[in-house]
Amino acid sequence: MKHGILKNIFLFFLFFCFTGVNLRAQTNSLQPKITTADTALGSEEFRRGVQAYYRGAFNDAIRLLEKALSYIPENPLILEWLGNAYYRSGVEGSALQHWEHAEETEFGSILLKNKIEIVKERRNMLPDFPDMLTFSESISFSALNDGNYLFRRPASIVSMPDGSFWLTAYGSNELIRFDVNGVILTRTKGPIQGFDRPFDVIRMHNGDLLVSEFAADRISRLTKDGKFISSFGTKGRGNGEFIGPQFLAVDNYDNIYVTDFGNARIVVFSPDGKALFTFGNKDGIFPGFIAPAGIAIINGLLYAADAVKGCIYTFDTAGNYIGTLLPDDSLKYIESMRVWKNNLLVSSLSTVSLIDISLASIYRIASLGAAPSRIIGVAPDANGNIVLADYKNEKIEIVSHITELAGGLFVTIERVYSDRFPKVTVNLRVQNRNGTPVVGLNDSNFLITEENHPVNDLKLEGSAYLNDNCDICILVDQAPSSDEEKKLIQSAIKEIAKAMGEKGQIHIVSASNIPVLEGKFSPSQLVSEDFHFKAGQSAHRKFDLGLRLAATELINAEQKRAVIFLSSDNTFAHSFDRYGINDLTAYLNNNMIKFYAVSLKKQASSTELNYLAAKTGGKTAYIYAERGIAPLIQDLLEAPIGTYMLSYTSILPTDFGRAYLPIEAEVHILSRSGKDKTGYFAPLE
Repeated sequence: MKHGILKNIFLFFLFFCFTGVNLRAQTNSLQPKITTADTALGSEEFRRGVQAYYRGAFNDAIRLLEKALSYIPENPLILEWLGNAYYRSGVEGSALQHWEHAEETEFGSILLKNKIEIVKERRNMLPDFPDMLTFSESISFSALNDGNYLFRRPASIVSMPDGSFWLTAYGSNELIRFDVNGVILTRTKGPIQGFDRPFDVIRMHNGDLLVSEFAADRISRLTKDGKFISSFGTKGRGNGEFIGPQFLAVDNYDNIYVTDFGNARIVVFSPDGKALFTFGNKDGIFPGFIAPAGIAIINGLLYAADAVKGCIYTFDTAGNYIGTLLPDDSLKYIESMRVWKNNLLVSSLSTVSLIDISLASIYRIASLGAAPSRIIGVAPDANGNIVLADYKNEKIEIVSHITELAGGLFVTIERVYSDRFPKVTVNLRVQNRNGTPVVGLNDSNFLITEENHPVNDLKLEGSAYLNDNCDICILVDQAPSSDEEKKLIQSAIKEIAKAMGEKGQIHIVSASNIPVLEGKFSPSQLVSEDFHFKAGQSAHRKFDLGLRLAATELINAEQKRAVIFLSSDNTFAHSFDRYGINDLTAYLNNNMIKFYAVSLKKQASSTELNYLAAKTGGKTAYIYAERGIAPLIQDLLEAPIGTYMLSYTSILPTDFGRAYLPIEAEVHILSRSGKDKTGYFAPLE
């Protein structure tokens, strides 16, 4: 028997020595013909390492790629792949070391240099201080196109979660929807009699649209797709009446606030359009409005501008005057006002300013220049841009952060599925340089090539931001707790499961002294009965190991995925002994996993939990919050995800599954672009 084994090893060695393995390396650094045993063995370990990476087994990939590198030292392709595996494992320091080593070995790899630069920028990124924000024109769309007007007098804009935006055309009496490429998707004329000078448009929490009609003295409500639902309001000076309604806002309860230009006040309606009250006339120390303009609500406070005075006042949502945020003559002819980064985005004449509400400071972040213009509408879009409506010049202007225009997009080929070769499926992730997902792309935005030749049958199979299901891993803090707290944990699990409905899967992990995977369940299983934990409680639980295990469970889950931590204790001693908080944050971010923390006690969340939630796009909540913790699931489902699935037919020779097949992906949107290249192996034959 031993003789037979030795004979097989010898034959395997001779096979690789004389036939060779054809690795079509994107760097041409692995020779196509293998002439030594070390190279043959290294090539096989490399193939297995690439396949482990695409399975989401990053630790296995690191082990196999390290072994491959020991056989073929200094190989830039293996070094780059090793960096990729460390990056997805959250160990960004090691990833950068291997990438830089590969870049030194393979001088001139522009894409690798760009990747190194972006990751370093993100690791060293400071918060967006208002005085550091500078936006410049990315592209503009004129109303006049080949002698025909597409719209007249653009007035207001509201962005949608899918990257598109709605525009009110005051002059042509319509509401128009544009996609991320500036292509008109649909138009609507509103009620049966049509819009009469539509002015402002906003989005309610359930997705419905509200449009103010200046000449008709009414507010119209439409679905998110632009289908008319109802109208309310009428001309007059009484409650629920106005003369020239303009700007709109809604509070957390979807109560509707309307600036009544003709009566110089603000009129308030319930979500179903029932008149509630008015405010804004001169009263006590409040001097009264002359020309109420843009309004916005942040954290229960309503900010209202006066276009003539050039000031911004502060009220509570009951209409009680609180004070003046900006005094008279601070800004000339204020128009629209939107919430952005928990501050105010304000348009006035040809400029856009950010108002820091904590410091009452004004920072000009964009301008259309010295030429006469009038920006009425301003709105941040889902992709990190700011969209402007220039009423005077009849143009839509899209401005982007100056670093985004200079640096382009960050495109990553996340995974290649080749099990049905020659049909190949690719998961492509598209982000801005700062990590903001880019949503709303379609077939026209993508180009896939193999060896620099466009592939056949390229098709966009799906976009993750459109998914309506998610996967959750509930991480339970197994700190010593009372019976009452144990009941709260059961209640929280049921509430999360109920909010997910019948879609998705729930994993449960216990953060004890040794983390335990409790199991995987459908939401209905957890709603119907109490859950019984295997892990015991411990005063020395390992939060870092528990979070790492919880995140690992979600690597191959739905694209919309999150860890929800149920915390009964804010004590985090020895909780980051194995993995630092930055490594955990990187592991979550690099695998598109959000982190939410739910406190079972009425106390402020710890600094560590707040940091993890903020950095991954999640939130912190109290279990007895007014709306419960179910909104966390809705927040996850509405989150922008910049992952796209594309398929094509490959024509490359596979050498019986031993050839490394290159693939390049390019993404173009408006004036920006990005590119990535990698490779894969077809199944062995």
